[in-house]
Amino acid sequence: MGINISLAHDLMESAMDYRAARQDMIAGNIANADTPYYRPRDLRFEEVLAQKSATIFADKSQTLTMARTNGAHLDGTENASNSKPTTFFRDGHMARNDGNSVDLDVETTEMAKNSTMFNALTAALKKDSAIFKSVIDASAKTS
Repeated sequence: MGINISLAHDLMESAMDYRAARQDMIAGNIANADTPYYRPRDLRFEEVLAQKSATIFADKSQTLTMARTNGAHLDGTENASNSKPTTFFRDGHMARNDGNSVDLDVETTEMAKNSTMFNALTAALKKDSAIFKSVIDASAKTS
């Protein structure tokens, strides 16, 4: 296990991973714009990040722990948080004569929005890491 820079660092890294996967999926949709009967796919991960955020920032003093009357019992919900982002078909557009429903305007707009969010996350991670680095540098100077 590495150094925990901040509570939000792991959350931002997960968000970047999901944004990168979504970018690949949108690029695949654009690449298949001329494939007959192709339906554009997308990735929904906001619920997973919200759940992870709630877990990270939860007030641990306000949570009840599950009583275990036997050592063989499961730990409860801690093992059940293996949520994964969901893939779905984006079918809100009219299919062309060949059955393909990829709309290049929608795909390029979604790609631009996703790229903007990825760049914002990159900037936030750099700033978070810079703050951590400055603390280490300052503590090295006082030693």
